[in-house]
Order: sequence, then structure tokens, then C-alpha cells
Amino acid sequence: MRPTGDDVAGLIARSSPAIRRRDAETLTALMQEITGREPHTWGTIIGFGSVHYRYPTGTEGDSGVLSFAPRKAATTIYLFDGVDAHADDLASLGPHTTGVGCLYIKDLEQIDAKVLTRILKRSLAWVEAGGTEQVQLTVTG
Repeated sequence: MRPTGDDVAGLIARSSPAIRRRDAETLTALMQEITGREPHTWGTIIGFGSVHYRYPTGTEGDSGVLSFAPRKAATTIYLFDGVDAHADDLASLGPHTTGVGCLYIKDLEQIDAKVLTRILKRSLAWVEAGGTEQVQLTVTG
């Protein structure tokens, strides 16, 4: 995937319900502070920086170093290092659900902000370190 160049504020404004817009504004500011990078749209995803990934299967592509999507059902936060790497923190995060590499949050105000910040910083450090043999990452921006 490549950055689409769409307006980040426009993507946030089109998000619904209203709680997704509020949470998207908060996450945009938080991820920008953590990464030191400007937000860009990757379709309906808001990403910060750029990383090229490659799996042992040969699958490869590009994505934001940290990214999230304000989906209707919940905000999706993408974690390259997977949710298992954050099991201890997830236990004290607050109401959420997970997928293999996704964290789903319905209301950011019910989440412990310090715990979420710690998860995002640790995930960013993992990406910037290049991932693992299973997931090879090269930060490009």
C-alpha cells in the first residue's frame, strides 16, 4: 500500500460515529508526538512514517510505522509486533478486543492513556529495530 495523499483532517471528519472522530483526533496527536512524523492517509488508514515489510512467505508491502483506522465498529490500531508482545499491558489497558496484529478500541476515553502510550512506543521501537527474521522491516520515512 502507498500513501494516498488524501487529507487527514477530511478522513477524520468523514469518520462515524462521532466518537471515532474524537478518538481519531486524539490518536493522531498521540502518534505524531510518539513518532515525530506527520500523519498521512493510506486509503482509510492514518499512518505515520513509512516502513517496508517482508514476510518469509514472500509477501511484502509498505505501511505506516504506526497507524490506525477510525472504523465504524471500533478504532483499529495496527501493531507490527503483534498483540502478544503486549499481553501484560493489554491486561490493564481497559476495554478492548484484539486480532493477531490489531487492537480494537471502541472508546479511547475508557482506555488507560499511559498504558496505550507504552504499547505504541514499544511497538515503534520494535519496528525501528527492523523487526525479526519472521517479519523484516525497513523504515523508509
